[in-house]
Amino acid sequence: MTLLLPDAHGALRTHEPSPEPLRRTRPIPGSAFTSRTVFSAAHVVADPYADTTPDGPAAIDWDATLAFRRHLWSHGLGVAEAMDTAQRGMGLDWATAAELIRRSATEAKATGGRIACGVGTDQLTGPAAALADVRSAYEEQLAVVEESGAQAILMASRALAATAQGPDDYLEVYGHLLRQAAEPVILHWLGPMFDPALEGYWGSSDLDAATDTFLEVIAAHPDKVDGIKVSLLDARREIDLRRRLPRGVRCYTGDDFNYPELIAGDDQGFSHALLGIFDPLGPLAADAVRVLDTGDTDGFRALLDPTVALSRHLFRAPTRYYKTGVVFLAWLSGHQSHFTMVGGLQSARSLPHLVRAYELADGLGLFPDPVLAEDRMRTLLKLHGVDQ
Repeated sequence: MTLLLPDAHGALRTHEPSPEPLRRTRPIPGSAFTSRTVFSAAHVVADPYADTTPDGPAAIDWDATLAFRRHLWSHGLGVAEAMDTAQRGMGLDWATAAELIRRSATEAKATGGRIACGVGTDQLTGPAAALADVRSAYEEQLAVVEESGAQAILMASRALAATAQGPDDYLEVYGHLLRQAAEPVILHWLGPMFDPALEGYWGSSDLDAATDTFLEVIAAHPDKVDGIKVSLLDARREIDLRRRLPRGVRCYTGDDFNYPELIAGDDQGFSHALLGIFDPLGPLAADAVRVLDTGDTDGFRALLDPTVALSRHLFRAPTRYYKTGVVFLAWLSGHQSHFTMVGGLQSARSLPHLVRAYELADGLGLFPDPVLAEDRMRTLLKLHGVDQ
């Protein structure tokens, strides 16, 4: 069978779906990666039956959401919970994020999975707050994550970006939080391509000056920083930054454009990973890292390099809407029964964009059941008036 797929001008082309998924190795239960620490930032599954609106409270299908996390853990991946991929600030409010953190941390304990959770200030929904309010909001969320037993990821704060008058305010707020953190945290620098409200983070739109401030925060508290997650989509800048980190502080790449080369590294170091693209790529990414564990960098690149075209497509501008493609592929892969998102974000990408995502994922053999993926793709096409 073939599918008729439309382009942006309505012209149709034929596509022959892959007959079977890519054969993959089965992980040894309980086996961990030895060469890299790898987190997948996981999406949430909306409750499709909830009577809500795009600006109403988030409604989550908890069973499907936690089942997806078990899927990631089963392949040896860590879960980065309540991050941007989970629609923090784009439909997921703090009350629901706190429940997500508690539920996922409990599930992680039960399954032996690794988990780290996002700490932000998104309960501040009004106008720009004072610095004291920003600190208090961070502290509230840090307490929730630490009480759950998960590692904390200090995320970039829209409220801090709106309130801070310069680098000193960032040094004061982050210093305050790091001094009281019970365990080493991951610091997250999310670029404005993911969230325009974070323009000028660390006190400057000059990335060199911002980097200096970021490094000053780390240098003042190296014992409280497990690592940094860099999401600037600039491989050269990430490499330069990781070479300037204090010994023992890891770099977790968040670069969904250049992750194979950054994880593979060079003779001066490498990046670990905390990536949104490892949500749809989970099993394949795990296979690649296990190849890297054997010292076979070429084999690692051979598996992961072909996935970059899909990742760059999903994360194309406006990058903040990449989550729509991630959830779309989860639906096609059978991880959820519907293509509905918190905040109605399933409408954030066009049909041609989703069509291309399907083609690229199918070409990689990502779908565990290609027949199911084809059938669901036909349903979506018919819904949009594309007869087969």
